[in-house]
Amino acid sequence: MKLWAVERPVRVGTRTTSPGVPGTIVASVRRLPRLQATMRQAVSMVSLLGFRLQALSSALGRPLSCTQDVLRRTPLYDFHLAHGGKMVAFAGWSLPVQYRDSHVDSHLHTRRHCSLFDVSHMLQTKILGRDRVMLMESLVVGDIAELRPNQGTLSLFTNEAGGILDDLIVTNTSEGHLYVVSNAGCWNKDLVLMQEKVRELQNQGRDVGLEVVHNALLALQGPTAAQVLQAGVADDLRKLPFMTSAVMEVFGVSGCRVTRCGYTGEDGVEISVPAVGAVHLATALLENSEVKLAGLAARDSLRLEAGLCLYGNDIDEHTTPVEGSLSWTLGKRRRAVMDFPGAKIIVPQLKDKVQRRRVGLMCEGAPMRAHSAILNMEGTMIGMVTSGCPSPCLKKNVAMGYVPWEYSRPGTTLLVEVRRKQQMAVVSKMPFVPTHYYILK
Repeated sequence: MKLWAVERPVRVGTRTTSPGVPGTIVASVRRLPRLQATMRQAVSMVSLLGFRLQALSSALGRPLSCTQDVLRRTPLYDFHLAHGGKMVAFAGWSLPVQYRDSHVDSHLHTRRHCSLFDVSHMLQTKILGRDRVMLMESLVVGDIAELRPNQGTLSLFTNEAGGILDDLIVTNTSEGHLYVVSNAGCWNKDLVLMQEKVRELQNQGRDVGLEVVHNALLALQGPTAAQVLQAGVADDLRKLPFMTSAVMEVFGVSGCRVTRCGYTGEDGVEISVPAVGAVHLATALLENSEVKLAGLAARDSLRLEAGLCLYGNDIDEHTTPVEGSLSWTLGKRRRAVMDFPGAKIIVPQLKDKVQRRRVGLMCEGAPMRAHSAILNMEGTMIGMVTSGCPSPCLKKNVAMGYVPWEYSRPGTTLLVEVRRKQQMAVVSKMPFVPTHYYILK
């Protein structure tokens, strides 16, 4: 799922880093001790704003800019500090990049056991009214009308030029609304997009509405996640397959929406929990020795191993779903009627060869990073790496990038330029490691 957030570069010492890139996230950790005191002092000045900034934004009827020097806090901010969280600025929020364990240890623990991630920075919304499906299908490429009760799907906001505005998960709840989760880095843009469409349809007499959900959002990811969670719920999680959702009480916290999904390639859930119950729930989960806390660094390398996109790096407004290897998100009915934004550009690309394609790359030696040049064997630059890191599981370097169609076949040998030196890379199938989503047979 979901590349879920991207942020403007953060100045660390004399180097500009991007929190969305695993290598620079990990590199910035070494500089954190001398920054933490200053960061905490600055953040404490705005502690009363914190998580309630979203509510203020909704009350004002307009989004608050993430360019303001105000870091939002999730309901678990103090919890993170108490557990050794190393906090960084990410998408306008103060979030843990890692805890006391190393990034690699957290990554491998998630693959072998399970980890708890705080993803409360994500935008959660409800789309209400009889015409809610019409509203959502006017913005995304997926077939929302075909979703069964409590079934969800990954979809894409697109523009008329066929570019991807954001990726999101849409769930058709049995409570009579659509539950939408989209990226924190696109919070303002997504909210304005949906609010403007609500007003447009309301002016046409349609029955639609939108509410921002001010819950925390916790992701429990890994092969033992369901076993851990089952101890705290009455519902039988064996009946909750991948991309389905249900409201239930979780470890004594009522009103939680549990969705079988995640951003790691492993089995797991995302739990939308009332903010007042977030710390209680996180504490209860950590009482099981299978569970450890994990931060942004592990989340990024896990999603890259799973071949999942990070919005702003691997896909953006200048990338179509076909170029981004996301054609599977296009609903069959939607393709046929061509009634989604950018359909006149996107649908013909399904049959024609697009000029470029997102591919996976593997190499040994120095790790590939975002913005590394991709060259053909003659030394001509043909593309660019968009995400890259060493794979803790494979002990090789993995990356994503864009190359012309003729170079996109798995097994194709190319060159990448790393630290001004050229080294061999091979186009590889994604995901780089097998996924373990829980699908009923």
